[in-house]
Amino acid sequence: MSLRLWDEHVVPRLADASLKGHEIGELRGQVCAELTGRVLEIGFGSGLNIRWYPPSVTSVSAVEPSDVGWGLSQKRRRRSAVPIERAGLDGQHLDLPDGSHDSALVTFSLCTIPDPALALREVRRVVGPAGRLHFLEHGLAPDPGVQRWQRRCEPWERRLAGGCHLTRDAPALIEANGWEIESLEAFYLPGPAIARPWTHLSAGVARSA
Repeated sequence: MSLRLWDEHVVPRLADASLKGHEIGELRGQVCAELTGRVLEIGFGSGLNIRWYPPSVTSVSAVEPSDVGWGLSQKRRRRSAVPIERAGLDGQHLDLPDGSHDSALVTFSLCTIPDPALALREVRRVVGPAGRLHFLEHGLAPDPGVQRWQRRCEPWERRLAGGCHLTRDAPALIEANGWEIESLEAFYLPGPAIARPWTHLSAGVARSA
């Protein structure tokens, strides 16, 4: 199988299978809890956040590059009481008006977007000065030993997981690109130490700086 076919057809299914567990679902619920109004979701994937949208969400503009991922979300979208439209393929270049949304959501996507800084600035433009960015991401661990393994594994991770970076520091990226973090939790998921290069998560909310 070519790398392109792997990225287009296998990676979205692997992401759906690996990121829909109960533990991560609870974290999605916490991150989504205070979303309001019209929401811009970057890296919509297979729609694993849909069940966690609170009643205060009136609509969702979903940005998702993968047709397979979008197809996997079909049943979840049909069951949703919230209107969801596909609003683009590339979070780095959004064909949406300035200040047109109230909140933004990104989960497990900043690791993969080719230019996350550009995407974060685009999100800030679309949600405007009063908007909030809710995020749940994996990335750079605080422990030097884990960081060494992240650097060793990253070339394979990028090749096999659709360009995913293990060493991106999501909170630092967010703060460097027009956002001020209001709340942040950083932690490892429970499990064996050998999994720590993949299981350091950051969850929080940021506002326009």
